[in-house]
Amino acid sequence: MKKIDIHSFKVTEQIQLAKLTTRLDLVASEKKIENELESVRKKLGKLQDTMYAHGKYAVLVCLQGMDTAGKDSLIREVFKDFNTRGIIVHSFKVPTELERNHDYIWRHYIALPSRGKFGIFNRTHYENVLVTRVHPEYILGENIPSVNSIEDINDAFWAQRFEQINNFEKHIAENGTIVFKFFLNLSKAEQKYRLLRRLEKQEKNWKFSPGDLKERKLWDQYQACYEDAINRTSKPHAPWFAIPADDKATARYLVARILYDTLSTYTDIQEPELDDDIKANIELYKQQLEQE
Repeated sequence: MKKIDIHSFKVTEQIQLAKLTTRLDLVASEKKIENELESVRKKLGKLQDTMYAHGKYAVLVCLQGMDTAGKDSLIREVFKDFNTRGIIVHSFKVPTELERNHDYIWRHYIALPSRGKFGIFNRTHYENVLVTRVHPEYILGENIPSVNSIEDINDAFWAQRFEQINNFEKHIAENGTIVFKFFLNLSKAEQKYRLLRRLEKQEKNWKFSPGDLKERKLWDQYQACYEDAINRTSKPHAPWFAIPADDKATARYLVARILYDTLSTYTDIQEPELDDDIKANIELYKQQLEQE
């Protein structure tokens, strides 16, 4: 199986999405890739147990990508071996009335993982500079005092919103949240194939919406917005990783490897040591239990 350098997927300089590959050949069978993923995710599960006991870091995993990019199945397969007490998944839909009565980051802030836990954002606060940028009329529903018409949603508005997002991520990173942002880079041809599968396979029909086709017509606009968002917000404390997503097994393996290899560099993440008094009396406690 081909060796990979996880750093090659990290966005550390300006990118052009059109020049990035959407398919990576690991020179291995799908079964081999799945076996490698199983090995890594088991290590991730053990590491998460240690992080839960350590209780000083939280991990936020942000997943973004075009429709059918494979976010749901990636979550299912990569985090399969986690203890459920240490992970929580949020799938953000259209904002509720309560959420619209707060600023756009509020619902994401209150969903952040506590120390010792993993939080997975399936779609994220970046929807507010992606979907809303393609459909700026949605911004009017936020009732922002300075925005009274579409004309108010200009370049300065978006620059301010990117600054707010960067500040949000910097704040949580400085307070113990390790942030990973994954863009599942899907080709338009592969999306067409996956949408057709949703229509052809009855058990997948429920996933299809006519709205998917309307949004597909805006593919180029979305790609431009993704490219700009990634370039403006990939920071050392909250980096973006561009993951080739045309092959689901490969994408899952890459995400798992990036998570495990990066978290393994935190040498201070250790299970807490027992109190000296407890440690000194372990045999006594065992005897007390055995003699019951």
